[in-house]
Amino acid sequence: MNNIALYSVQPILSAGLQAALAASNAFRLSPVCESLAQLVEQIRITEPALVLIELTRDVTLEVLKHIRSQAPDAPIILWVDTVSTEFAAQSIGLGVRGILRRCLSLELQLKCLQKVSEGELWIEKSLSDMLLSSKRVSLTSRERQLMGLVAQGLKNKEIAFSLGITEGTVKVYLSRLFEKVGAADRLELALFTIRNIAALGLSEEWKCHPDEISRAVPLYLPAFVSRPAEAKLQV
Repeated sequence: MNNIALYSVQPILSAGLQAALAASNAFRLSPVCESLAQLVEQIRITEPALVLIELTRDVTLEVLKHIRSQAPDAPIILWVDTVSTEFAAQSIGLGVRGILRRCLSLELQLKCLQKVSEGELWIEKSLSDMLLSSKRVSLTSRERQLMGLVAQGLKNKEIAFSLGITEGTVKVYLSRLFEKVGAADRLELALFTIRNIAALGLSEEWKCHPDEISRAVPLYLPAFVSRPAEAKLQV
């Protein structure tokens, strides 16, 4: 019988899933974890076959990376109401094997658990269609460094000094970055960087260690983020 580790802050939903699993001979639910710290501890102790994580605002890409490192052999499923295309793509890049909507029937939820436990990837067609229409963005190590410095509020002259390049080169890099990520100005680029700290490979001390930006997973942008080519870019 496959053991499932569950993190959830909604006891009623958890109880419903537990009741459904009780009638199944394929899965057994461990005591529900009400905090991510409890989940990590339970993973270390029980070595579950599956990890089911309710997508709360505390579940970041960095958290998923950490949980993945604690349970490298246990497929992770996100239990969601809604999820952005960008977050879904990046979480899959970090090893998440299923994205399961909580509003689905119990029959379909059990089917998801079964399919993922057998090594399959569970993504509903509507989400997979959006992922296929998304734009994949590949950034160089230098571009990631520059994004981190822009997010810190550094001016072109300060960035140039920090990276050992000219202000003209900084402007060229910024123009390319605006086009790649669909940002209209420095503020949007900085906000994009902050939203994607984990995907860019940044630790909590990223402001002090811009070199860490070079370790990253691919970034994905929903198609609607792209702007017309004639849009004015400010560098």
